[in-house]
Amino acid sequence: MNAHFREKVAIAGVGQAGLGNAKGFTELEILAQAAHAAVADAGLRMSDIDGLATASVLAPMWAMPVIEYLGIKPSFIDSTMLGGSSFVAHLMPAIHALNSGECNAVLVCYGSTQRSSAISRKVIAGVRRDFDPQPYEYPYEPLNPLSTYAMAAARHMHDYGTTRENLADVVVAARAWAMLNPEAQRRDPLTREEVLSAKMISDPLSALDCCMVNDGAAAYVLIRADRAKDLPHPPVHVLGNATRVFARQGSSLPRLTETAAVETGREAFRMAGVAPADIDVAEVYDAFSINTILFLEDLGFCPKGEGGGFVADGGIAPGGRLPVNTNGGGLSCIHPGMYGAFIMIEAVRQLRGTCGERQVARAELALVHGNGGTLSSQSTAILGTSATV
Repeated sequence: MNAHFREKVAIAGVGQAGLGNAKGFTELEILAQAAHAAVADAGLRMSDIDGLATASVLAPMWAMPVIEYLGIKPSFIDSTMLGGSSFVAHLMPAIHALNSGECNAVLVCYGSTQRSSAISRKVIAGVRRDFDPQPYEYPYEPLNPLSTYAMAAARHMHDYGTTRENLADVVVAARAWAMLNPEAQRRDPLTREEVLSAKMISDPLSALDCCMVNDGAAAYVLIRADRAKDLPHPPVHVLGNATRVFARQGSSLPRLTETAAVETGREAFRMAGVAPADIDVAEVYDAFSINTILFLEDLGFCPKGEGGGFVADGGIAPGGRLPVNTNGGGLSCIHPGMYGAFIMIEAVRQLRGTCGERQVARAELALVHGNGGTLSSQSTAILGTSATV
């Protein structure tokens, strides 16, 4: 995104559906529910949508049934699949399409029924293996994606003295935010000691260090900013976006404790003309507790190796130094296989000021960071209210 594109596109509508358990519905059905909610929230009709961005774990040609089911005829279509970061990475192609005049309204949408679906997780894992051209790790039968994140956590502990207590503080902070969010799936109080005593799944990550397995659908609508002024909600402007991939799998990264977020964050901040210190709220992809620490470091909120101290003792919890994952994150709010669209929605809601008890006061700038695969793809976006443009 060059200076010509900065501030030219805004998010006008957001919607969710089927959160938690959507038993009796297909992922296409709940996706459509979220899509219609987002389009209505933008003050538009489905017939106004002439751009589509979507992706699925199980369907490589997913855009086609989505288009047919929604009854739209888009002139711009993006079905790039980068894992959970896809719905943050979809921003840049959509921005180009909108600014070129190729289309006027882009719907970004996702749906998954991985919790209630009759398709077993073993089958899903098999499908992923079949589509993976580099199955270097499969002969060793790791519990992936978990084992790769556990390996990164173990290395971070070795290199920087990060502790399981630091990881537990990430989980407890997410739960504290979730307790303020009526949509969150886990809202019971949680202590550091409970996280530390939870069943170990892949050392050093326990069951509570891992994201949930839920159903859910999410969607948002992008339009040109000059048009957003006439729609129901204050526009949320896209100020910067960057996507990078360093390796297909975490074990192939040059460093297990550093991700491509070091580049996506730097580039997104450069585009937006702001710095980490300017951010009011950060929504980062926390499929596992180590993610939050890694990304806060790589994105520049603290130096490499100091993420454990940054999150310690409520540093990212309500009332802490930086509000992080204010909906409760993938650890306590929702995680239906791919989570990137949900953090986009939470950031928009925070900048609209509509988050109720969990609302961050005077939030004007939000960072959204998506992660895909096993620390494989990274995409960072900077969003801002009209006061920031």
